[in-house]
Amino acid sequence: METKNVMIVGVGGQGSLLASKLLGRLLLDQGLDVKVSEVHGMSQRGGSVVTYVRYGDKVYSPVIDKGEADYIVSFELLEAARWMEYLKPGGQIVTNVQQIDPMPVITGAMEYPTELVEKMKASGVKVDAIDCLELARQAGSAKAVNIVLMGRLSHYFDMPEESWYKAMEAIVPAKFLEMNKKAFELGKDAQ
Repeated sequence: METKNVMIVGVGGQGSLLASKLLGRLLLDQGLDVKVSEVHGMSQRGGSVVTYVRYGDKVYSPVIDKGEADYIVSFELLEAARWMEYLKPGGQIVTNVQQIDPMPVITGAMEYPTELVEKMKASGVKVDAIDCLELARQAGSAKAVNIVLMGRLSHYFDMPEESWYKAMEAIVPAKFLEMNKKAFELGKDAQ
């Protein structure tokens, strides 16, 4: 299997590290070589956080360069647009439609860009955009956006649903497991 590349991007505190651990565990359980690299921004202040997940028969480096990502999974709309140049031709963006104002918007120096999904699609990028925050709330916690996104990402992986649940059982505390499974299903089944 050729090496595949997934970038998980978001804003600090959204759960991107748990999402990368879940994805890494899923892929390891399938017998693949996996490299995960966490690139922290100013996560404690709501800055960008990026995680690279690379997998295949043999992976030599954890880093993904521009034009190499098969998938970009984004917790926030502007982050999807910001990292779009890392997507390879024919790659897929899976994004939450939530908008979190970056500091220049908060201070009034800039306005949050409008119609980002339409602009990304107009540039020829495949975009799967859903309201993960609302689905996470339906599952029982706004903090489950990460698992909703993993459920959505599962559409693009040829792996049994049970494998995702097994990986979830290995990394999610038992008291949150049922809620996370529900979040995963809501993301997977979203229209």
